[in-house]
Amino acid sequence: MAFQERPYLFILLVVCIFLSSFLSVSDQYTPSYACDIDGNPKLKEFAFCNTSLDVRTRVHDLVKRMTLHEKAGSIVSAADKIDRLGIPSYGWWSEALHGVSDTGPATWFDKNVVPGATSYPQVILTAASFNESLFYTIAKVVSDEARAMYNTGVAGLTYWSPNVNIYRDPRWGRGQETPGEDPVLTSRFGVAYVKGLQETGDHNKDRLKLGACCKHYTAYDLDNWTSVDRFHFNAIVTKQDLEDTYNPPFKSCVIDANVASIMCSFNKLNGKPTCGDKELLQDTVRGKWKLNGYISSDCDSLEVMFNDQKWEKTPEQVAADALNAGLDLNCGDSLKKFTEKAVKDGLVNESAVDRAVTNNFVTLMRLGFFDGNPSKQIFGKLGKKDICTKANQDLAREAARQGIVLLKNSLGSLPLVPSFIKTLAVIGPNANATRTMIGNYAGVPCKYTTPLQGLSDSVKTMYEPGCTDVKCTSTHMFENATKAAAMADAVVLVMGTDLSIEHEALDRIEIDLPGQQNLLVSEVAYAARGPVILVIMSGGGIDVTFAKCNPKITSILWVGFPGQEGGGALADVIYGRYNPGGRLPMTWYPQSYAENIAMTNMNMRAEPTTSYPGRSYRFYRGETVYPFGYGLSYSLYVHHLIKAPTHLQVPINKANTSFSATDGVCNKLTFDVDIIVTNIGKMSGSHTVLLFSYPPQVIHNSPHKQLLDFKKVQLGPWNHTSVSFKIDVCKQMSVVDKDGNRKVALGRHVLQIGDLKHNISIKV
Repeated sequence: MAFQERPYLFILLVVCIFLSSFLSVSDQYTPSYACDIDGNPKLKEFAFCNTSLDVRTRVHDLVKRMTLHEKAGSIVSAADKIDRLGIPSYGWWSEALHGVSDTGPATWFDKNVVPGATSYPQVILTAASFNESLFYTIAKVVSDEARAMYNTGVAGLTYWSPNVNIYRDPRWGRGQETPGEDPVLTSRFGVAYVKGLQETGDHNKDRLKLGACCKHYTAYDLDNWTSVDRFHFNAIVTKQDLEDTYNPPFKSCVIDANVASIMCSFNKLNGKPTCGDKELLQDTVRGKWKLNGYISSDCDSLEVMFNDQKWEKTPEQVAADALNAGLDLNCGDSLKKFTEKAVKDGLVNESAVDRAVTNNFVTLMRLGFFDGNPSKQIFGKLGKKDICTKANQDLAREAARQGIVLLKNSLGSLPLVPSFIKTLAVIGPNANATRTMIGNYAGVPCKYTTPLQGLSDSVKTMYEPGCTDVKCTSTHMFENATKAAAMADAVVLVMGTDLSIEHEALDRIEIDLPGQQNLLVSEVAYAARGPVILVIMSGGGIDVTFAKCNPKITSILWVGFPGQEGGGALADVIYGRYNPGGRLPMTWYPQSYAENIAMTNMNMRAEPTTSYPGRSYRFYRGETVYPFGYGLSYSLYVHHLIKAPTHLQVPINKANTSFSATDGVCNKLTFDVDIIVTNIGKMSGSHTVLLFSYPPQVIHNSPHKQLLDFKKVQLGPWNHTSVSFKIDVCKQMSVVDKDGNRKVALGRHVLQIGDLKHNISIKV
């Protein structure tokens, strides 16, 4: 019989083939979970499968049933299955830094199941929005997509994100992953992002939607610079710097966000590997901060301790050191291979292994992993339909728009009016970028909107890359670029870096534009007959002093690595559909800084005797290209002080120049700062209100300036609104002394919001 004569048979065959394909995919990918009582009713006999019991009781029942061999196989990132207890293997390592990623082996994409997930801007650009609600919202949407992927069998439940290291040095290849150089902004980002990933929506702190992880603890911000790499680097850090710069984001993750995990780093800290440091892990993270979760190593850190750092003579001793220090989970397999012998040799007690297994399984219990089929649980209905939705992708565009920073805008050359532009020249190695836009630790995006695509939506464009890639080693394509610039009504140059210049395991040597990019920009600007807009796409700051000072270059924008919708967001800003309001979350230094300062110097504070200038806006007072917190708008905003005290009396009997920030008086020591913000421009826009303090210099090496708080407001033209800050004096205005103790300096503190300054005197 011909199919033409029996069309219904043909249709039936097609349906059968489709269903066969679908079922084979479904059979291949199913979510991993324990206590499958439907499939194995005998599991009802185990108390750890009884969901009516509390988590600790269930985990205690589970751990006492396990052999030492089974325990050792449960404290590594690819945890073993335990068939007799109905526990499948579990992959702990997934990533969700700015969208669900396939960097970790426990999460992957499949064109027939989940081909991609929404890719948001790299963290450094999102941080430039200074918008806590945005940080939270992105994480919440990412958690929806992650749970949906788990339900389809292609993802885990534990995500080793966010990265809350301080962006100490502009050369660091992973600075793009962080919220920047300021501990307040970094802490607030970390807390919001963790809550967005973890919160279940029912206010039950014992349950988790996903398990987040704040990494890399601590003082980790060097990967591979000249002859020094992260596996061999010994970070020498003072107590003062550790307490006031490097550790606050991790402390906030634990105390304020109830994060499920902290990850220790590769490097040594003051001579000791962080993953084998009991003072850092057990005493501080678990003891002082009260972590409710597990402590993980960075991947193969224990192997690094043994092979690279030569910390101990045997791998069993390294395993014992890590467990005794408080480590619960080893990304890698060292604890699986060496824990049993370490216990038998008396190097570590089995009780330490029990503690590690308990902390890990408590986390999985809180995630519902031991509650049976996830389709019957609270997030069981999330699936492929909830990934790459229009709303999720619109959020990616909005996030990029909010982060984009306008650095220069001579004569109001931006925004461009599309109806006035007959032809726009779009030039540069990043002008048609795709993969570059999503940066480190990205997955497979739903799609890309490149700068060229975004800009071409509204005007006719001419495209010339100018260079074969961002390294721009040759000038042979310059002529075509300058010809296009001469013919066009306006020029947009999209320059910068990509992951061949800055990424994990690759720090920069130079911080100006790579190769011949400076020359290309200058020659195009000289040839152009209309406005020239320079767009910098990069993770770190770039020395663009030449462009800042060139009158032919009328505008400069920094777009970070703006995510899958970066091109659309850029077009929105350039064409005036969106009023830029981003602020730099890190200092942009001149190239001379990179030439004169060793990246290995971890000191934040300046050292005048050695001409060391210090780091970050809090301590560095030298020349900058653009300072922390800098950013222009198409509008102008003015601030008017409504309320703030001029004096603050501290009810203590005696103090010389300061008092302890842990004193009992701290509980009630607060004051309000109220201001009015007015938009005196012609466009609606979002405005970041940054509240800084200049503390009196009575405590040795105090910050010159520090961020106390920030808020985001949205204002129409000639509209105004009130903004209120409640300042906790001991928490927000304290500084750290040389011994690592927080103190509040007595004397005059200067508060600053924009051009507005106000003095407040703190006295006893």
